[in-house]
Formats: sequence, structure tokens, C-alpha cells
Amino acid sequence: MQLDIFPSATMTRYIGKMFAARVVAVLLMLVLVLQMLDLLGESGEILAHPGNGQAQLLTYVGLRAPQLVAKFLPYSVLLATIITLFTLNQNSEVIAMKASGLSAHQVLAPLFLVAGVIAIGNFAFNERIVTRSTATLKAWQAANYGPLPTDTQVRSNVWLQDGPNILYARTVTGEGNAMRMTDVTWHRRDPTGMVTEIVRSPAATYANPGWRLIRPTTFDVQSARRTQDNGDAVFATGVTPTQILIRKADADAESLWHLTGSIQAIRAAGHSTSELESRWWHKISGPLSAMLMPLLGAVAGFGLARSGQLFMRAVIGMALGFAYFVVDNAALAMGSFGGYPPLIAAWAPFVLFFLIGEAVLIRTEE
Repeated sequence: MQLDIFPSATMTRYIGKMFAARVVAVLLMLVLVLQMLDLLGESGEILAHPGNGQAQLLTYVGLRAPQLVAKFLPYSVLLATIITLFTLNQNSEVIAMKASGLSAHQVLAPLFLVAGVIAIGNFAFNERIVTRSTATLKAWQAANYGPLPTDTQVRSNVWLQDGPNILYARTVTGEGNAMRMTDVTWHRRDPTGMVTEIVRSPAATYANPGWRLIRPTTFDVQSARRTQDNGDAVFATGVTPTQILIRKADADAESLWHLTGSIQAIRAAGHSTSELESRWWHKISGPLSAMLMPLLGAVAGFGLARSGQLFMRAVIGMALGFAYFVVDNAALAMGSFGGYPPLIAAWAPFVLFFLIGEAVLIRTEE
């Protein structure tokens, strides 16, 4: 048995190219099918806005496709692993490699190498492209697919407590004292919780303290009278930009570096950051799961093809891979509401299924 981690250079290139080609093919197939289904469900809302047409549909595809690529890339690695190993085993190439002295781990080494490159690329893709497209898409959806917002740091449908009163903004842009709200509504409530006055404004800026509503319109509920103020007025003095950051920090739309700053600001304000910390760790463990897929799908590549159990092995490998995604999502959900510590929520499924995959591989092949 060879002591090298990889088989020969020729064998490594042969298996690596085969695996990489199948990852790309499976990913393209999944993204194209899912993109068509998603576009069918969303096209009605996009075209409902006056002036929208084919260009806006293509813009939506350009913003949604990176999300689908990032989400389903680990699935593609899993399916490509099963297809690659199934093909090699069906053609007796795995038997030939093992007969030459290669261990099961050496047979899988080229797959791990390609999966490692994919994991690094997926992480960079998430940080540089997916977060920006997600932020832009959410801002566009908050504007009901109107003109595409130029500021992607948009928080939509923000509800905030101002003592007994309520402040609502359809969108909030900017950071810190430069925050700006649009389509603002302030509800004054009596001690029983009933709304007595509603103030509406097209925009508001931070007045430190409070928010300066531009040309507000006041509606008195008891008298049913509406009044228009041509000047500006300050309301919601109990609402600060930090509260908005706490309520609307979006891990999916923030890069790792930006999310770190959000977590530090929220922690400094004395609030829990368990959910965001779980998401922070998952930004690393999520892309790295691509390296786990060759191990979980490895069971499909071994065993005698003529025994009739090859298809069942492929099903088992697929079941192991999909079980990982189910457990990973469940652990992340538990971490979001504090059931698990953030580090465990993000990494426990990865470690657990790594041990399961190694145990299956060693028990059956080594």
C-alpha cells in the first residue's frame, strides 16, 4: 500500500477532471431548473409594476442566480460524487485502483482536493457576490420591484417601539446618524394601547434625538380630521439607529467583516447576538461542507458492482448527504433562538457527519 496521500499524478488529474466536470454539470442543471421555477412564481409581481418588462426579469435572474448557486453548490458536490464513484465502480476502475495498492482514502483524495478548491471558491463567492446580490434583491423587493435602489444597505418593513408608541418605516438606508427612512408612519397610543393619532411622512432623517419627519400629515382618530404640516417635525425621540441595527441586522446580506461590526455594536448595546453569531460561524462551515460531501457519498464507490448492491449504496450515500443538510439546518435554527451555543450550532453537524462518514468508510472498506 502506498504511503502517499494522493495516487499518481495521472490518476489524480483523471479523477479530478471527471469530478469537476460533473460538479459543473449538476450545478448548471439544478440552477437552471430552480431558476425557471422561481421566475415563474415571481414574474407576476415583477411585471405588475408599471414600466417593468424583460429587462427587469433578466435583472431578477441576475440577482437570484448567485443565491441559488451558493445554496445548491454543496448538493451538486454530493450528487457529482455519487455519479463519479458510481461510474468508476461500474467500469471496474475502483477495483483496479484498489488492486494496485490504493486505499479507499487515496481513491477519494482527488475528490477532496477538488472539493477543497470549490469550498474556498464558494466562500469567496458568498462574500463578494452573494451578499451584495442578496442585499440588492431585498431592497428591490422592498420597493415592490420599482426603480432599482442605488443603496444596497436597505432594511425593509422596520417596526420600532417608541415607549408606548410605534414607528414604522417601509425602508431604512444608511448607517449611524446618516440613516434615512422612507414611507414613515408614527402611531401615538394611549395607555390602553389604542391608537389615537397617526402621523405619516414620505421621509425622515435622524435628528439625534428623534426623527425629523418631512412635511408630515397628521390624522386624529377620534375626530377623524387630517391636517398637513408644511414644515418638519420631530417624533420618536426614543428610537435610535442602534435599535434599527439590532432589529434588522441581516446576516445573509452582510459580509463576514461587516457582520462582525454589527455583532460588536449589538453586543455593546447589551443585546443578545446568539443568532448572528451562529450565522457568522455558518458563513465558514457552510462552504466548507463541500469537502464533506465526497466522504458521505463515498459509499457509492465501493463494493462489487456485480453484487447488485451498487444502486443501494448510491441511495445510502445520497441519504447520508441529505441527512447532513437536514441536521445542519435544524442545528442552525436551534442556535438562532439560543438552544445551542453559536459555535456548536454551526460546527456540530459538520463534525458529527465527518465522524459518521469516516466510520462507514473505515468499517466497510479499510
